[in-house]
Amino acid sequence: MMISSENLFHRAKECIPGGVNSPVRAFGSVGMTPRFIRKGLGDRVWDVDGREYIDYICSWGPMILGHSHPAVIEAVGKAVSDGLSFGAATEREVEMAELICSMVPSIEMVRMVNSGTEAVMSAIRLARGYTGRDKIIKFSGCYHGHCDAMLVKAGSGLMTQGIPGSAGVPEACSRDTLCAVYNDLESVEALFEANPGEIAAVIVEPVGANMGVVLPADGFLESLRSVCDRHGSLLIFDEVITGFRLAPDGAQGYYHVCPDLSTFGKIIGGGMPVGAYGGRRDIMERVAPCGPVYQAGTLSGNPVAMAAGLAQLRILKDSPDFYGKLNKTGDSFFGELKQLVQQERIPCQVNHVGSLGCLFFTEQLVRDYASAQTSDTDRYTAYFRHMIDRGILLAPSQFEAVFLSCAHCDADLDRTLEAVRDFFR
Repeated sequence: MMISSENLFHRAKECIPGGVNSPVRAFGSVGMTPRFIRKGLGDRVWDVDGREYIDYICSWGPMILGHSHPAVIEAVGKAVSDGLSFGAATEREVEMAELICSMVPSIEMVRMVNSGTEAVMSAIRLARGYTGRDKIIKFSGCYHGHCDAMLVKAGSGLMTQGIPGSAGVPEACSRDTLCAVYNDLESVEALFEANPGEIAAVIVEPVGANMGVVLPADGFLESLRSVCDRHGSLLIFDEVITGFRLAPDGAQGYYHVCPDLSTFGKIIGGGMPVGAYGGRRDIMERVAPCGPVYQAGTLSGNPVAMAAGLAQLRILKDSPDFYGKLNKTGDSFFGELKQLVQQERIPCQVNHVGSLGCLFFTEQLVRDYASAQTSDTDRYTAYFRHMIDRGILLAPSQFEAVFLSCAHCDADLDRTLEAVRDFFR
């Protein structure tokens, strides 16, 4: 039998829940069979059926250099020849930590982990251990991985405690997670007033990128910094999406706001499974073996992942105009997309910052989770199907981001915009 996405999905459903190892891959929200990808190169991916796509998923962000960048592939090959894993310290771990600390001013010490979820889980534990407090404020619509404490119902009522948003999460695990409204400082201050001296930290995606792309309103991040300072709480930036994408020092550098702790994900592994959390020295020194906050991992700092990440981050650091060029490309692409929908009077919104953006199928300005939820998901499904039929791979969900890489050339961006025009004609 010839290999195809259809038969692979049929086989997968017999042995993998839903046929996929992460839910969005199932293409359930767009009512299609998922594409099983065989390889990637530059801004293109090819599926097992032999179809070629311009890729705007970019492995959900980390492929900022494009797929199979020669320097990353060479570094991985050399690392593999030395061995896959040791469960012991290696030089590459030290080099990675030094590199991250040199690129992100708020990071004085950093600990490697294996995923963004693990980074967030560890940062929250550290914030609680450092402050001696239990409660955490998050924002409806911001996703921080699937650790129990963060799986609270999106859009929880203001001033209410978290309600588990997944079966299998005991209510006690999310009892101390409080939900505020993104871009609404009053909702944050109300939670502090209702829980005096109890809030360990506020955790936020500095750019919301898991409800589509939602930008912080002017002054919002600065105000979070101020309110945390007033109440003796830590500010955690979840930069799993924005870290090393918007600027060499992440969204915190782009917006000039300094958090106490930051979390990072797969971009620091060149797309390989990796994560990290870091921050001020006095906080990070509370992590074992220096301090009483325990966190460990046999595969943390895996030498192959470190090699890939070092190769990628060094290019990002040592290319003086990398972000200027990439963000200019993003401004041009998303700007033309916005002009298109405005000229045609199409009821859509285009939100973007740098190389990160989203087309919302709604008339409302999107500035938080509630306004994002007004999007017409059926219309997005039709749009997604139109684009994939034309060889353009977008996220199979209205509430995910479009990612650009330096490998996206003008011809492919123009081809993409032309396909969008065809959809709206």
